[in-house]
Amino acid sequence: MTPFDFSLPTRIVFGAGVLDRLGELARSLPGVERVLVVSDPGVVAAGHTPRGIDALHDARLETVLFDGVGENPTTEHVEAGLAVAREVRPDCIVGLGGGSSMDCAKGINFLYSCGGRMQDYWGVGKATAELLPMIAAPTTAGTGSETQSFALISDAQTHVKMACGDPPAAFRVALLDPELTLTQPARVAGLTGVDAIAHAVETAVTTRRSSISTAFSRQAWRYLVRGFPAVLNSPDALPGRELMQLGACFSGLAIANSMLGAAHALANPLTANYGIVHGEAVGLMLPHVVRHNARCDRQARMAYRYLLAVAGDAGGADLVDPGEALANFLTQLAGQGGLATRLAACGVEADRLPELADQAAKQWTVQFNPVAMAKDDLQRVYEQAF
Repeated sequence: MTPFDFSLPTRIVFGAGVLDRLGELARSLPGVERVLVVSDPGVVAAGHTPRGIDALHDARLETVLFDGVGENPTTEHVEAGLAVAREVRPDCIVGLGGGSSMDCAKGINFLYSCGGRMQDYWGVGKATAELLPMIAAPTTAGTGSETQSFALISDAQTHVKMACGDPPAAFRVALLDPELTLTQPARVAGLTGVDAIAHAVETAVTTRRSSISTAFSRQAWRYLVRGFPAVLNSPDALPGRELMQLGACFSGLAIANSMLGAAHALANPLTANYGIVHGEAVGLMLPHVVRHNARCDRQARMAYRYLLAVAGDAGGADLVDPGEALANFLTQLAGQGGLATRLAACGVEADRLPELADQAAKQWTVQFNPVAMAKDDLQRVYEQAF
């Protein structure tokens, strides 16, 4: 068995309506009197951010809002939030929104607590000082940012997506209120849901996987393959939202303990060069990576066979070729979510595939794929997805 060193730095509070406990939980953190809330205009308009701020005020906490977060947060968004943090000098940061808000909150914390530029924290373990305590209140079910220490921040100049992680950057508390996800537009539910599903699939086979991470991957998959169609078919029903919220959270715990693989490495250049939303990009590439891994790695085939068995009839009865069966199932899920399933449909040009493959080969997560993949291998996968 693979050795591991497991700890869970994040307290997880789950249930409908738990956002109202935000003030109580922030007040329970030592020395917290002033709170910076990081959110985005859409979440503010949906009423979730004002509700969270009211809960903080009820706990007699001074609260300032930064709502300048955009989709796929960049170094410019982080620097704008840093300017607000320097003015108000918070004792705690709350990321209230989707993965962008939570990642931006982590980025602000790195720069406010340690100084420098976001580029200085690209990689693992780059924090140079104690970070502020943080609370996450996700309003989408997808990224798993609430239970892992990485922030994905794009360089505003180069558009390269930087993974910046350090164990102290994990949220102290994750408030999982499935009611907050009821306001997700259908496309956002599709994008974030496929992202969470990709996390469960990739973490199940990485070279860093362990018995702990596998437990989280498998439980996440169980929740997600039930919750995703339920949310698409009955978007106003809470049970499907609960399954997706917990599934995304467990996928995040799996990432924290096993990392990701080639599908994410292939997806990031698509976002950087073409603006393809991350969930669509990773959902598009994942089936082709699954086929590649299954052809080349026996343990990956076994893991995929297990996932298919859990999915039951939805995953297809043919377990003789689990890679092909799982890949087809994943393509079907992406299509149900209204996402593209071919690169050509997203405006990607065939003559740029070598360039994209070169960029994918430099992505951090490719090293954890169960099958080693060089630039030529990555280009072939792009070609299969084209």
